[in-house]
Amino acid sequence: MSERTATVTRNTLESQITISVNLDGTGKANLDTPVPFLNHMLDQIARHGLVDLDIKAAGDTEIDDHHTVEDIGITLGMAIAKAVGDKKGLTRYGHAYVPLDEALSRVVLDFSGRPGLIMNVDFVRSHVGTFDVDLTSEFFHGFVNHALVSMHIDNLRGANAHHQVETIFKAFGRALRVAVTEDPRMSGVMPSTKGTL
Repeated sequence: MSERTATVTRNTLESQITISVNLDGTGKANLDTPVPFLNHMLDQIARHGLVDLDIKAAGDTEIDDHHTVEDIGITLGMAIAKAVGDKKGLTRYGHAYVPLDEALSRVVLDFSGRPGLIMNVDFVRSHVGTFDVDLTSEFFHGFVNHALVSMHIDNLRGANAHHQVETIFKAFGRALRVAVTEDPRMSGVMPSTKGTL
């Protein structure tokens, strides 16, 4: 099995971010961002995706958290794309349903090379603590656009916004874990009839 790791640094006038990923990790997370609730969600990706994440981020959170959250999604997408490499032997598709008490979410994704996000979530309130739940979609838009992933996110039910967001991130981690797994029967083979992704 080839080493599937990557480190990406992305610096703008709005944020400064470095992310390291190991797709074949054990779910360890070293998280240093100025958005505590996002740290909690990133930990879900690592733990349930069995990817190791090292994320250091700073941003203009004195304005709000938007730029920082979106840019972490962008940088994570870049790092995952780099770690996946040419996609030969990749399972490619992944899906997961994850419950948390009354909430249930489904995430389905495809390392298709064609970015797109369809997200159907009716959050029951606008914030979890100080975290604006609208930033959930900003994070995932940033991710899919730079990981070149097609992804569908559906919150099927939920009466608690924290649970809604958390089931989405957990399901994303689980779906990602499946999609980036190397299929031994596809060793060296592109998982597409087109011959490219």
